[in-house]
Amino acid sequence: MFVIIPFVFVAGIVCIAMEDKLHVNKAAIALVMAIVLWMLLMFDAYNIFVSRGNEFFSNFLETNPDMVGLSHREQFIHFISNRAIIYNLGSVTETLFFVMSAMLIVDLVDKHGGFLPITEFIATTNKRKLLWMICITVFLFAPLLDNMAAAIVVMAVLRKLVIDRGDRLKYACMIVIAANAGGSFSPIGDVTTILLWVGKNTTPVHQITHLFMPALACMLVPLIIGTFVLFRKGEKLRAANYDERVVDEFIPTIPAQARITILSIGVLSLALVPVFQNLTNLPPFLGVLFGLAVLWFYTDIMYSRMRHLRESRKMRVITLLPNVDLATIFFFLGILMSVGALETSGHLALMSGFLDKYIHQPYLISFVIGLMSSGVDNVALVAATMGMYPIQVGADLSEYAQNFVADGGFWTFLTYCGVTGGSLLIIGSATGVIVMGMEKVEFTYYIKRFSLLALAGYISGAIVYMMLH
Repeated sequence: MFVIIPFVFVAGIVCIAMEDKLHVNKAAIALVMAIVLWMLLMFDAYNIFVSRGNEFFSNFLETNPDMVGLSHREQFIHFISNRAIIYNLGSVTETLFFVMSAMLIVDLVDKHGGFLPITEFIATTNKRKLLWMICITVFLFAPLLDNMAAAIVVMAVLRKLVIDRGDRLKYACMIVIAANAGGSFSPIGDVTTILLWVGKNTTPVHQITHLFMPALACMLVPLIIGTFVLFRKGEKLRAANYDERVVDEFIPTIPAQARITILSIGVLSLALVPVFQNLTNLPPFLGVLFGLAVLWFYTDIMYSRMRHLRESRKMRVITLLPNVDLATIFFFLGILMSVGALETSGHLALMSGFLDKYIHQPYLISFVIGLMSSGVDNVALVAATMGMYPIQVGADLSEYAQNFVADGGFWTFLTYCGVTGGSLLIIGSATGVIVMGMEKVEFTYYIKRFSLLALAGYISGAIVYMMLH
């Protein structure tokens, strides 16, 4: 069954890609895939964990000597059910709570008119001009808020600007590419950049100075091509008049100062997550939850003090909670738990070992890992890579080993590749998954129209990096 596990994963990804043909929601497919993978681990546990000398299982027995005297069956049950699944579920839950809290914050700010100034600033009837303004905005927001939060914010603005769903899908897919490009040059721009920063593989100043130009190229090349491919010259938006856009009837009655305060709390709740993490050493999702709680306090007090708003309940947090897209959350859960099963079984480590043995070129390994991250969670890939290549120290290192020192070429280039490679497929990054859920973007739609654009940007950024460094 060890050999069957990767085939089950690939089959699941293919079924997700054929969602529109199978007429089965991708969330259901992802959940079935995850459960089947964990079942295979349990059914063939002896072969996977004992016969093959699984590192995770060996460490589990070493740290839990009381388990050594138990039968293999009891050991496997404790390891898989009480250790592996709980551990992976904990990591996945952190991500899901981060996503849900960020979506609620953005929805709350949006419902209270917090994004109106941004909407008015980038509003234009010219489709090509709007494409540039949207992509540049999300590219600049991503390093400050992280690429996922930036995409959520800009998607909220986009929904107010573009009425036609066909056009909105094009902008949404370009947002994925621009957000991942912007997140790659910031230490807080993506989960993988945070991982490498906290692990002391890269430092903020080095990352920004070395990756800004490659990230810019990664965004500009698809943007330039998309300008001519996606929209005709002079093409205008349908229903472009601002009055025709949906605006909540209570927004004009909310004081401007209250809207600014809500916007400030919302943005700071996302932007200051790394600061919260460094000060408290607590998981990032608690920082976002804290921001959501502060917004909850503020809006409830605001409604209690303003008589004309007391009757409006549809903008309160308690009313917005059911708006969370549970289908996307379940899809995310299925994908990440599937990757957790692959990591627990040792397949990811085998993949990394294969790369090191047959592709003994640091930059090429980083490039390939970036390509792989389009289909396999980049966090798991980067984490496995960090475990495989310890940070090198010392003055008499070989030329090859120097690539693996802190801020070495391998880690710097891996930072770029691990983030931007996720743009090649819509499911290749958390940003893509979120946008996919918000706009119901079909997997095949993205592959046919935007995967090549993303690949062009990915290769262009890699070339710029090689030319500069």
